[in-house]
Amino acid sequence: MHFHHLHFYVRDVAFWRDWFIHKLAFQPDFGSSTNAQQPLVIKQGAIEIWLSDAVDVPKPAVSHYLHSHPPGVADIGFATDQFDRLLNRLHRYGVKPISGVTHTANGQRQCQVQGWADLRHTLVEVSSQWATARQMIEPPAYEEPHLRQKTAQTSWLDTIDHVVINVPQGELATASAWYQQVFGLEIGQRFDIHTARSGLRSQVLIHPEGTLQLPINEPTSANSQIQEFLAHNRGAGVQHVALHSQDAVSAIAHFRQQGLTLIHVPSTYYEGLQLRPDCPLADTSAASRQQLLIDWAEGGQQGSLLQTFTQPIFTEPTFFFEIIERSTYPEQGQLKRAKGFGEGNFQALFEAIERAQVERGSLS
Repeated sequence: MHFHHLHFYVRDVAFWRDWFIHKLAFQPDFGSSTNAQQPLVIKQGAIEIWLSDAVDVPKPAVSHYLHSHPPGVADIGFATDQFDRLLNRLHRYGVKPISGVTHTANGQRQCQVQGWADLRHTLVEVSSQWATARQMIEPPAYEEPHLRQKTAQTSWLDTIDHVVINVPQGELATASAWYQQVFGLEIGQRFDIHTARSGLRSQVLIHPEGTLQLPINEPTSANSQIQEFLAHNRGAGVQHVALHSQDAVSAIAHFRQQGLTLIHVPSTYYEGLQLRPDCPLADTSAASRQQLLIDWAEGGQQGSLLQTFTQPIFTEPTFFFEIIERSTYPEQGQLKRAKGFGEGNFQALFEAIERAQVERGSLS
């Protein structure tokens, strides 16, 4: 299984279409349906985003969601080249499709099932070639950095790296067990992060035969950033989505020029990097100018991660994007990509978002 798309339920599709195009360099999918009942689709690299509202055409599912929650990701689309096997698994565990199996414009089967809380998952059948392409180190949509200034169709971003779900305190274990049972995900990393003010607990779920990565967070304090999300979102939901870039420094520089607002990283963070040995980057100045966090596994032989977060994109402090770059490294004659979620950065990221909480007045 892999990520297929993200379906945002918003209040004004035209506004958010333009926002994604202007701020993050997405492009309209001119091959998608013009049926007003169907979502508007925009793409970049191998990332597919669907946008729906209920302004001109009644859409009960969208209206119901926006009555209960602020705008955000209501549906995480999963792609599989073993569609029948997945349906049989769902049936075995008593998960019934919300609607019957339908076909996409190119003849692939799809259906939607209820996820955790009010989340939904559209399951999309893909070919084995599609799935294999997602496993490649260099996705087909990748452009060499020296070509990037030569086209307006630049893919600054290429894939959905991971999607993070926040759940109320006490639900992490049950939510994790449900996704493991129903979709065959497995436990990856675990994190327990805290400061003097607040904390969170996180468990990463991965698919053993795909690229799907689904971290689930729960708060461990009443004023945690996770609890702030839950209060404003009025329940569990998608807190952020990480979009992968082959060149995060150039991508963030471009997005800043387009007016995208990102978290602030203090200069003391980069001073602290000097205390860590084995940094695989010979020069960190470009990353520090764009305020990207840098992390690497001990020894520095397994590549590096560059990460940053946008500020919340909607009116309420709920959903935001992460931009992440996973560098490649050779191992036993094969090219591999850096793994993990930036263990060395997790505390710094948590503290950066906590500072934004203080600025909003939600954390004293």
